[in-house]
Amino acid sequence: MSDTSAPRGDDDARGAENRRAERDRVRVGRRESADERADRRWTDLLQEVRVVQTGAQVLFGFLLSVVFTPRFGTLSDFDVALYVGAVVLGAASMAVLVSVVSLHRAVAGHHVKPMLVRVGYRLVPLGVGLLACTIGCSLLLLLRVAVGAVTAGLLTGLAAVWFLGWWVVLPAVLRGKSRDPGEDDPLE
Repeated sequence: MSDTSAPRGDDDARGAENRRAERDRVRVGRRESADERADRRWTDLLQEVRVVQTGAQVLFGFLLSVVFTPRFGTLSDFDVALYVGAVVLGAASMAVLVSVVSLHRAVAGHHVKPMLVRVGYRLVPLGVGLLACTIGCSLLLLLRVAVGAVTAGLLTGLAAVWFLGWWVVLPAVLRGKSRDPGEDDPLE
């Protein structure tokens, strides 16, 4: 009786290796090394940050100028607090969004791009969430001055639902439709 366990173990190992290679090929959808994938994801991430950061900078600049207008002195205590909240949220949003780039600058050349991509994929949604809160506070403040508190609250609530639909629900639906058990997750 011959011992066939060694060759079979080798076959199992090769089979598992082949399955892993096939899963990686199918999962990624393109033939690229881990470094190439990290480079591509980093480029995509920076492009997203550029788009979001421009809007955040314009809004933040507008918010900073409001305090110097004559009408600012007539705002109620609630509206002043709302303004301060919007400015602080805007500053926090800018800090998080800019941190993606400054973090890259700090660790460039240290061969940690895959980790940097994972961190960036967490920071950008945080920055966008803070930006959404800034937009909500700014919109509520502007509408309170323009049309009154009740209408402002209603319109701001509708705007929040609108943003949620585009920024959270639609991406979740699209992810759910394209989810493949072997799909590559950038947060892993």
